[in-house]
Amino acid sequence: MTELGALIPRLTRPAFRRVNPAGAQIMADWDAIMGPGPLAEAQPVRLFQGVLTLACPGPLALEISMLAPQVMARINAHLGRAAVKQLKFVQASAAPAPAPRRAARRGDTAPVPLPEATQARLAEMPEGPLRDALERLGQAVFKPEAVPVPLGPLAALKVVGKVKA
Repeated sequence: MTELGALIPRLTRPAFRRVNPAGAQIMADWDAIMGPGPLAEAQPVRLFQGVLTLACPGPLALEISMLAPQVMARINAHLGRAAVKQLKFVQASAAPAPAPRRAARRGDTAPVPLPEATQARLAEMPEGPLRDALERLGQAVFKPEAVPVPLGPLAALKVVGKVKA
């Protein structure tokens, strides 16, 4: 009969090949290891052969690379051994842009009077879904209050000078 202690390494070895226990501990304890502040914005992705891959915004990667010895020392002290020997950085995906606001649904607002030329062109068209869609488009185009278009990251840009043509 085989002892249980002798079977454990044989059973756990395949699982530890797939998931590094030190990497899993770093990922689970990342907030406790880094504490509050900008370093906590970086997220550990993978630990492989002593190289810890961190996902973070570009400017933060530069800051962390300058503090790499202190960051690695803090991580290794938390683990109790020298598991991290090098840091590697990958660009973190940007936060998704907020969804654009939906325009008012049909029937929510009073119809906008279309210009005579547009009304005449619509009157020439046969009844049907195309004509209805074009009429709704005209309503949206000629609506008196303009819906602001979200610019996303471009909204923060300031015009510094004028471009001469």
